[in-house]
Parts: sequence; structure tokens; C-alpha cells
Amino acid sequence: MIDIEPVAAPNAPLARRNPVAKLAAALVFSIGLLATLDPVAPALALAVELAVLPLFGVRFRVLARRAWPLLASSAGILVTLVLFTAERPGQVLLEAGPIPITSSVLMTAFGLVLRLLAVALPGIIVFATTDATDLTDALIQNAKMPARFALGSLAAFRLVPLLMQEWQMISMARRARGVDAGRNPLAKLRLFGSTTFALLVGAIRRGTRLAVAMDARGFNADVPRTTARRQRFVLADALLIISAALSVAAALTVSALLGTLRPLTG
Repeated sequence: MIDIEPVAAPNAPLARRNPVAKLAAALVFSIGLLATLDPVAPALALAVELAVLPLFGVRFRVLARRAWPLLASSAGILVTLVLFTAERPGQVLLEAGPIPITSSVLMTAFGLVLRLLAVALPGIIVFATTDATDLTDALIQNAKMPARFALGSLAAFRLVPLLMQEWQMISMARRARGVDAGRNPLAKLRLFGSTTFALLVGAIRRGTRLAVAMDARGFNADVPRTTARRQRFVLADALLIISAALSVAAALTVSALLGTLRPLTG
């Protein structure tokens, strides 16, 4: 089953921060890295993210378990770029059969992978250290988000683990009826597509039933809703956002300075 519950130590200094502050800091940090293609800035940003990880109370092993889809996709992007890039300027470092692997191709591939990791990792850290209910309360109270949207997002977020369970049930039910792809890759691809479609249909039906049930319980009413738990936005939360902005600005500045010095040293 997919684990979506927070895994941080409850007394960690940054894990206790307001959920909106953590989400805003992650957005500022991630969006800032989209302004450059140089690998230096995402490398520095990734180093900062891993350095502050203990302050969020998350262990590296737990983070790797949460981020394994990201790591797998990064490896796939790296292999794809190295093997199938059309233009291959630069010094040839290795020849994999008819495919020359050059320094420019490796630099570009590693730059994109580092940027993907640096952009996606803050979001993973935020959701690994934040309870979904606390995030919903903070979005309504501090970010002034409409309660209907925030509560609907919370309900959808709580249903995420059911997708994996339903996928396993569909797969086992088809296997019990003798529907198995065996070792045929085309049959596996066809079976994957049909299973995905069945999962999508089930998710739409469940979402429709959930929406009707929530409307019947008054979640669609225009009357302002109260919140049971108060989410306070204090000075330390603002400092977290400012620190994220300064960190990404410093990484971009160092990247720009190295970019200007590179032609002079070359």
C-alpha cells in the first residue's frame, strides 16, 4: 500500500512549521531552479536540501523509500539522453558500440537529472513531514483557500492508498480467470493498458460517490465553515520562506558567476 502519512520526527524544528509555510518554501525553492539549465545551481540546491533534511526529522533511508519513483525516472532520463541524443559535441569519453558518449552529452544529461531531483525533492519532503488534515486547515485559515476545494483535495488525498489496493485486486482477479501476459512484452503492455483503464473507471465512480456523499453532508453549502484546530503562522514560518528564497538565489548567483568565469579559464 502507498504510504502517505507523515514520517518525520514530531519534534524536528522544521517539521513543526506551518504547513503553508513549508509548501510556500518548497514552491519558491523549486520554481527558482527552473530559471537555469546549468547543472551547478541544481547541484548546490540538492546539497542544501539534503543538508537540511535532518532538521525536518526525516531519515535518508525513509526519504529514499518515498522517492524511489523519482529516482527510477531520473535513471531512465539519464539513460535515454545518453543513448538517443542526436547531437554529440564534445570529447568522446566512451563508445558503447555504435553510440559515442561525449562530455557534452553527459553534462546535459546530468544537469537535467539534477534539476529534476532538486525541483521534486522539496515537495516530497513537505508531504513526508505534513499531516494532510493540518495542511487542509492551514490552506483554509492562512492561505484563504476555498473550503470546498481544500476539503475535496483532502478527501482525494486520503483515497490515494486505495488505488494500489484496487490495482492489486484487479490483477489478482484477472490472473484467477486465466488472463496472464506470460513473457510476451506486447501482451504485458496490452494488459497494463486495460488494467489502467479499469482502475480509472473505478476511481471515477468512487469519486462521484464521494462527491455526492460530501454534498449530502453540507460540504457544498455557502455557509462559512469553522475549523477545529488553529494553524498559526508565526515569524519562524516567514523566516523559512525567506531562507528558501535566499538559498535558491545564492545557488543561481554561484551558477551565474561560474558561467562567466568558464570562458575566461577556457
